[in-house]
Amino acid sequence: MSMKPLTGLLAMARVTDVEDEEAPTVLIVDNNQMSLHRLTAIFRQREFNVVTCEDGDKAVDEYIRLDPELVVMSLDIPSMDKHLAALEMRKHGKDCRILFSAPKRQAQLAQDATHSAGAIGWVEKPITAAAIESIWSLVLGPIPEAPGLEDLDSIHPVEEMIVVEEDIAPLPILPLPIPAINPVINQTKPKKRSSKAKRLLIILVIFTSLGAAGWYAWSSGLIG
Repeated sequence: MSMKPLTGLLAMARVTDVEDEEAPTVLIVDNNQMSLHRLTAIFRQREFNVVTCEDGDKAVDEYIRLDPELVVMSLDIPSMDKHLAALEMRKHGKDCRILFSAPKRQAQLAQDATHSAGAIGWVEKPITAAAIESIWSLVLGPIPEAPGLEDLDSIHPVEEMIVVEEDIAPLPILPLPIPAINPVINQTKPKKRSSKAKRLLIILVIFTSLGAAGWYAWSSGLIG
């Protein structure tokens, strides 16, 4: 942004609702309707094309879209970190001219934000045409450095989400465990021989013994 579109605007000009492509643009960021109305009238008198933004969260997007010569940003918009938004604007446009507005109770905040973001100044709310006139030389002057830009990444780090795709082999299908089989031990005791069979066995042994003894005696000549 050059200084050329802003030169020659020190004098009051006519109020016009017609946008002039050659005229400088001011982006007014405020959610107070009365402030928007007053600032719109003041800057149209100075032959600016006026664009208003009530949603503070969209202020940076609007700045990038419009590339305005001047930004008038309220510091008491609850939905936005104004200091951070101003730094983002300065990051995208090194020659961004920012004018903060704030109520008296936020004077210290306005001074700190003005220094950090390299704003051209700040004006107390409610804003009057006389107040803008008193700082107009700052609006036309050089753009200060923004020391807060060095800390922008630490104030608002951008986390990059890295998705790593890996080929994951399917898990092997393991066989189902086989239940242990407990062998059935035949614990049936052998049947005892009956007493009758036992007696027969004894008699058989006796007769066998007697027979063997007689045979031995006969063969030995003991029996004639």
